[in-house]
Amino acid sequence: MQDPFVLAGKHYTSRLIVGTGKYRDFEETRKAVEVSGAEIVTVAVRRVNITDTKAPNLLDHLDPKRYTILPNTAGCYTAEDAIRTCRLARDAGVGDLVKLEVIGDERTLFPDVAATLTAAKQLVAEGFRVLPYVTDDPVACKRLEEMGCAAVMPLAAPIGSGLGIRNPYNLRIILEQAKVPVIVDAGVGTASDAAVALELGCDAVLMNTAIAGAADPLLMAEAMRLAVAAGRKAFKAGRIARKLYATASSPLTGLIE
Repeated sequence: MQDPFVLAGKHYTSRLIVGTGKYRDFEETRKAVEVSGAEIVTVAVRRVNITDTKAPNLLDHLDPKRYTILPNTAGCYTAEDAIRTCRLARDAGVGDLVKLEVIGDERTLFPDVAATLTAAKQLVAEGFRVLPYVTDDPVACKRLEEMGCAAVMPLAAPIGSGLGIRNPYNLRIILEQAKVPVIVDAGVGTASDAAVALELGCDAVLMNTAIAGAADPLLMAEAMRLAVAAGRKAFKAGRIARKLYATASSPLTGLIE
C-alpha cells in the first residue's frame, strides 16, 4: 500500500469501484468483480437483493468480509425515496457507507442536484457516510463536501452512455478545490476513459455498464484494472508539458561534425 486510496477512513489498494447490474447472473458478476481487482462493490438496493436472506442474494456470491459493499439508491427520483433506501440498507446490516443517487430526468438519468443536496444533508445528519452522484459542477461538489459528504462523485457523461469524460476542465476545477476524494462516476466506456480519469488526478473511478455490457465482461474487467493502475502511475509520474512545436529527443550539444 505505497499509494493507498483512502475513503471514509479505510485504505484500499484498488482505485476501481464496480457495479453489479446487467450481468447474466450472479456467477458472472462474481467473476468480473474478482478479475477487476476492485475492493469496493456498489449494489442497487432497489434492484438487486441484498436484504432478504431467504431469496437469491448477491451477498452469497460476494463476501462482505472481502469486499466493501456500497449500497446505492439507483432508481430513486426523490430525496425521500433515497433516504428511505439508505435506511433500509443500514437496517439490513450492510453498513452506513452509501452511494447517493437522486435522478432528475428519466431520459438522461442526470441527477437532481437540489434533491441530492437535500438528501445528503439529512443522511449526513443521521450518521451516514455519503458518496453523492452529481453533475460535474464545481459549486455543487463544493456544497456537498462542505455539508460533510465523504467524497464527491461527478459524472463523466450520462449513465451507461460510454461517452467518456466530456468535460475534463470542470473536473480539474473540482479536483483543485476538493479536500475529499473525487470519484468519477458514470459515462466510462472503455479502458482509455478510465485511464484519463486517473491521469487527471481523480482518486478513483466507478463503473458498471462499461464492464457488464462489454462483449467479454471478464476481459474488459481486466482491461479496466490495468487502465486504472496505469492512469494513477502516469498522474504520479507527471506528464510532459504540451507544446505546439517539436522538441528533439536527443540533445543538440556535442553533435559529431
